[in-house]
Amino acid sequence: MLNKIKNYYQSVKMHSQWNMRVLGQLVFLVIVLLISWSGVKAIQSNYELQKQVTTLQQQNQVQQLENNKLRLQNNYFNTKQYLELSARQELGLGDPGETELIVPQNVALATLVNLTSSQNSSSKNTTQLPWYERNVKSWFDFFLHRNATAND
Repeated sequence: MLNKIKNYYQSVKMHSQWNMRVLGQLVFLVIVLLISWSGVKAIQSNYELQKQVTTLQQQNQVQQLENNKLRLQNNYFNTKQYLELSARQELGLGDPGETELIVPQNVALATLVNLTSSQNSSSKNTTQLPWYERNVKSWFDFFLHRNATAND
């Protein structure tokens, strides 16, 4: 009987040690998980902040380019060439010795080509074709630059 008690006591002692080891490992595992979770949160917040920083840097660069453009535009507006061009366009002024020719409106309009009638006739021809033929014709016009020469 005494042997049974000793064996039982030793088995209980082993189970308690085993339970303490498992409990220690579980506590260690929980601590590692908490530290990892806080690290992941820190990495995520750093990533979000980095995105904001790069967005603000890009906006700053765009604003600097806009400022440079406006500075160059202001410098151009102060040049002699711009003042001369604006005086010619707005006020109708010219350099000394230049002669201004005034062309009547009916003479100027008589030399214009009526593009609307030529465009309407070509659009009528293409609308009567089936869609696949119109598509092929459009590609040929594109590759042969036919629309560019018609508008010039």
